[in-house]
Amino acid sequence: MTTRAAAGTEATEGAVRAAGAGAGAPVALTNLSRHFGAVRALDGLSLDIAPGELVALLGPSGCGKTTALRILAGFEAADTGSVSVDGRDISRIPAARRDMGMVFQSYSLFPNMTALDNVGFGLRMRKQRGSERGRRAAELLDMVGLTDQARKYPHQMSGGQQQRVALARALAIEPRVLLLDEPLSALDAKVRLQLREQIRALQQRLGTTTLFVTHDQEEALSMADRVGVMKEGKLEQVAQPSQLYDQPATAFVAEFVGTMNRIPGELQGSDDVSALGTVVPVHGDTASGLSVDVDVLVRPEGLEIIAAPGGNGIVTNKTFLGSVTRVSVLLSGDVSIKVDQPSSVAAAMSPGTSVQVSLPGTPVLVAERR
Repeated sequence: MTTRAAAGTEATEGAVRAAGAGAGAPVALTNLSRHFGAVRALDGLSLDIAPGELVALLGPSGCGKTTALRILAGFEAADTGSVSVDGRDISRIPAARRDMGMVFQSYSLFPNMTALDNVGFGLRMRKQRGSERGRRAAELLDMVGLTDQARKYPHQMSGGQQQRVALARALAIEPRVLLLDEPLSALDAKVRLQLREQIRALQQRLGTTTLFVTHDQEEALSMADRVGVMKEGKLEQVAQPSQLYDQPATAFVAEFVGTMNRIPGELQGSDDVSALGTVVPVHGDTASGLSVDVDVLVRPEGLEIIAAPGGNGIVTNKTFLGSVTRVSVLLSGDVSIKVDQPSSVAAAMSPGTSVQVSLPGTPVLVAERR
């Protein structure tokens, strides 16, 4: 990390504080690496976040997503690389001076303070006058729908209410960057759905640049402008949710995001693959370096299926999902796959029905056969 003179650091801190309060700032994480003993948590991670953008980091436990967030927050120091906000390097600025709001998984409210006082705590630390502090805190509680909870203590509120207080507290100081560290994982499914919609609506309304860390792909895909999928300290792909789902760059992304079938196939040169009796083009250069025997990666909605005596598969189960039914099929070779069909069509495919499953002519991803 670059060494700075104390005077230069103080000047940068002042510039960060003087930047327009509440206006989303561009963020740049550049070539970050971090080791914990022999464990490599981050391996050259770089990520740019546009002003007002919500970016989610998604990945399995231990992939480095929380470490990246903590380095941005100032709670951890990177071994190499830099952190910039609004074009200014803040790598050496303490966490308390980074003009960032943070919401933790565990709420982290002060148990001896009311909801109103919790929300106003950051403003009090900034020496804001009592009347103005109370007005701003009340305004934020109203924004998250908790005006009637203002005088209650954390133990008197539900988990969802406590997390909304934590969100209001983070936003009260009008941060230029908002950090969300798996804020919904401790809540039940219904509250999670309600709160993620509310967080997204508030973030868009305020235009706050936001980094959201989660292991829940549904949260990431439904809330973020872009999603970064991480593996072993590196970003595998950063893209809009629809692109991440429809055009995954790697087999890891394809299988981590959504449901993915693996169907045995054989490469026909480097541009085509044969599977289920059909030859289709290979997507991009995913066949590079692979042996002839590969797995074709196809989502349940990307397969075609018809009832056909003597077909290549047998229906083993069906799961009704509303307008769509997921049909489980056992192919020859003891390969199990899932195919999504309109429920009106799948009604005729009861368990034991012989079916013909085929690939459409669109390009497919391929991976080393398991």
